[in-house]
Amino acid sequence: MVEQVLFVLLAIITLGSALVVVTNRNLFHAALALMVTFAGVAGVYITLDAGFLAMAQLLVYIGAISILIIFAIMMTRRLMQAVEAPFNSQRWLGLFGAVVTFAILAVVLGRYWSPQPNVNNLVASIDPEILNGSVARLGASFVNPDAYVLPFEVASILLLAALVGAIVVAWPKVEDQS
Repeated sequence: MVEQVLFVLLAIITLGSALVVVTNRNLFHAALALMVTFAGVAGVYITLDAGFLAMAQLLVYIGAISILIIFAIMMTRRLMQAVEAPFNSQRWLGLFGAVVTFAILAVVLGRYWSPQPNVNNLVASIDPEILNGSVARLGASFVNPDAYVLPFEVASILLLAALVGAIVVAWPKVEDQS
């Protein structure tokens, strides 16, 4: 029951932030909402017991693609020329987010670093077919030409093109001095 409620909550957060992404006119705020969307998808993966997909979602989409998008937005000249106050009024929201993040990390790390006497019961309850070579098969499919190697290469070229485009847009223009 708790997992279902958590799943529905995460789905609502994911859909809500995705709606903010497509309706927000401020690119920076849309990129931040995109990060929330990706985090919501990772949370859905966690509720579905797909830990590997959740970690891949966090590392690839939040850790790489979202940061690249934010860097590309920040490197554009229009945002760099904006005159804004160096501090904003969201200090308390930032502090709250930092405390919640720290609490989640403390609970997770405390859970896995504490001695667990029932580890043998946990390993015995997992079907051996799941443990036998599932990660090895997944790794082999990432480098197999018939599986996922082409989408990864296309994604890497797309990220490279976005980075080069951001550099070209941010490059200072040389005015003709005649």
